[in-house]
Amino acid sequence: MAQVTAATVKELRERTDLPMMQCKKALVEADGDIDKAIEILRSQVGKVREKRSGNATLEGRIFTITTDDGGEAVMVEIQCESEPVGRGQDIEQFGTLLAKQLLEGPGAATPEELLAQPVPGGSGTLQEYFDELVLKIQEKIVVNRVARVNGPVGTYVHHDGKTGVLFQASGEDRKADVLRDVAMHIAGLRSSVVNAEDLDPAVVQAERDRLSAEAKATGKPDDIIEKIVDGRMKNFYKEEGVLALQDFAKDDSKSVNQALAEHGLKPAAFTHWVIGG
Repeated sequence: MAQVTAATVKELRERTDLPMMQCKKALVEADGDIDKAIEILRSQVGKVREKRSGNATLEGRIFTITTDDGGEAVMVEIQCESEPVGRGQDIEQFGTLLAKQLLEGPGAATPEELLAQPVPGGSGTLQEYFDELVLKIQEKIVVNRVARVNGPVGTYVHHDGKTGVLFQASGEDRKADVLRDVAMHIAGLRSSVVNAEDLDPAVVQAERDRLSAEAKATGKPDDIIEKIVDGRMKNFYKEEGVLALQDFAKDDSKSVNQALAEHGLKPAAFTHWVIGG
């Protein structure tokens, strides 16, 4: 049996960032062979995942990156078990790598597709990096969602990292500050759809019928009733979270539509994620 020296243990720790005793045990099993010890350590990831598979992942962090010209943006959600892990440097580094590869690489429709790609600026795949992270932290960690969209796009992540928004507009101005402002608006006011037409037509018609019946009871002429109903429907749309018609959070003297129009933009779509929500 080869002797496991302190220098060998140190080298393995530097390569894996795992605890000393865990590295020493793997080296003993590998008869002092560092590469073999690394494979032994990697084989233990499955046991960690199986042991903690039933645990809830209600903590975590959301990451966004936008190209310099505002032409594309990505968002990645990582879930974990505990708040300290979600706020820790390891998750921050991993999430940043995932977002960077998603933005600069060929793209990915699923977390699995993204994890199969190489570590940007490093060696191995993101899956291998992920496995080493799980082995180090010994907690259930999930790369839950990924998204990549075209601009003009504004992004927003709340200070606690648990709420993220990608807001897409149509128009030419890809760098307008209002894009981020609208993304922040969506997070704060929890917009549900972009335009009134995106609401359930049956729900909209039911509300219009209710308001019409109330207005008719006043005995006013039909043309006046129609104007009354149209006015009240605007309030209904706001209450239902129609982004385009909501009062703009940064300046409630105008609607989101009006704020965007000042920059030649119109709302197109948004992605709103909340950790554990």
